[in-house]
Amino acid sequence: MKKLIILCAIVFMFSFTSHARNQISVVGSSTVYPFSTVVAENFGRDTGMKTPKIESTGSGGGMKLFCAGLGVNHPDITNSSRRIKKSELEKCSKAGIEVVEIKVGYDGIVIANSKKSEKFNLSKRDIFLALAKDVPEGNAEGGKLIPNPNKTWKEVNSNLPDIKIEVLGPPPTSGTRDAFNELAIEGGCKTFPNLKAIKKEDKKKYKAICRAVREDGVYIEAGENDNLIVQKLAENKNALGVFGFSFLAENEDKIQGSNIDGNEPTFENIASKAYPVSRPLYFYIKNAHVDVIPGIREFVEAYTSDDAFGPDGYLSERGLIPMPDEEREFFRKSGQEMIILDKL
Repeated sequence: MKKLIILCAIVFMFSFTSHARNQISVVGSSTVYPFSTVVAENFGRDTGMKTPKIESTGSGGGMKLFCAGLGVNHPDITNSSRRIKKSELEKCSKAGIEVVEIKVGYDGIVIANSKKSEKFNLSKRDIFLALAKDVPEGNAEGGKLIPNPNKTWKEVNSNLPDIKIEVLGPPPTSGTRDAFNELAIEGGCKTFPNLKAIKKEDKKKYKAICRAVREDGVYIEAGENDNLIVQKLAENKNALGVFGFSFLAENEDKIQGSNIDGNEPTFENIASKAYPVSRPLYFYIKNAHVDVIPGIREFVEAYTSDDAFGPDGYLSERGLIPMPDEEREFFRKSGQEMIILDKL
């Protein structure tokens, strides 16, 4: 494998000399997109180098593009609102790509609605019963699994509003969708002892039950543009939307976040882990492109500076939840030394 990586690097260097690119190319997560965009803008202004090109393709889409190959036709960095999967790391490795992992910070996944509507107080069980593909008959513990019949929030929980369930959210290519399925929907599934018990017997079956989202039009895939979901919530007072906390923080004049298990989606609650639906954010660097594409080292240095991702950095003002000092220092060093991620 090492010989393959060296050969790929030589081919990359040879092909690059006659087709130079002087702008960093970044793809990936729509959640990390606004953070990377502001770092890129500041980087371009402060260094005089060309401002990196940031594209929102979704975490899965970004990984696919990132691991496709080396050279100027492939991105240098991919953002991700989940950690790289083992299968993706293996795909990168087969293409001769060495990967450097940088954790940016933390983010909460919110379920929000228009400020003109009643604020929701949801449990993870409510979320499961509203959005899972199959649920226990009668929403009762021990009930046999049936296709989700719940049409209104009141059918899910008598304390919730008597309006139809309509949730706008990200598609399967999104890291936010992956994390939401795992933390919120599966989190609610586990409150049913008989469903939780399946995990010990058959993990594949358990995951199929506890993470599958209904496909009858109640959950509406709204693409990778979270700002579009925010816009649609402002127009439809009965709809709810799923996206990262930063989009709530930037639009608090229009939308409000639902409480989950009694915890409000606030900066403080996510930082303290009191808010139950939160996850880490990352970006990944293509090591062979470092020192070949101008500015990658400097961009990573800017991103991992305390001025950016520190406790008082400008990214926290945008809704990023900073990591503890020791964790920040670890990933800062990973960026400085370009430490290769060789296994998960």
